[in-house]
Amino acid sequence: MQIVEEVRRGRVLGTLGPGDPLPSVRQLAAELGVNPNTVQQAYRELEREGLAQVRRGQGTFVSDAVADAAERQALLEEVARRALRDAHRHGVGAEELIAAIRRIANPSDTEAG
Repeated sequence: MQIVEEVRRGRVLGTLGPGDPLPSVRQLAAELGVNPNTVQQAYRELEREGLAQVRRGQGTFVSDAVADAAERQALLEEVARRALRDAHRHGVGAEELIAAIRRIANPSDTEAG
């Protein structure tokens, strides 16, 4: 699932564009230190979801479909969920986390105040 999520994230953020090649199954498996079957399953899932296209004899490529606003919103929500889980593990509530994010995002606001 992490491989699938990384491709989704790349599409939404624009680091992976339509038609971009993905690493070969063997190459990515070696880079990640996982079984090639794991990568193959991820690539099948990407193809099933319409996020990638397998071109026999050429490789796997990011599909021509452009990421939409719903995909970006889903990515933002996943990032927020992860941040909240991490904050809760450290005993920090949602409001404290939001306030900290605002301070970090706008450091000049806290310097002026």
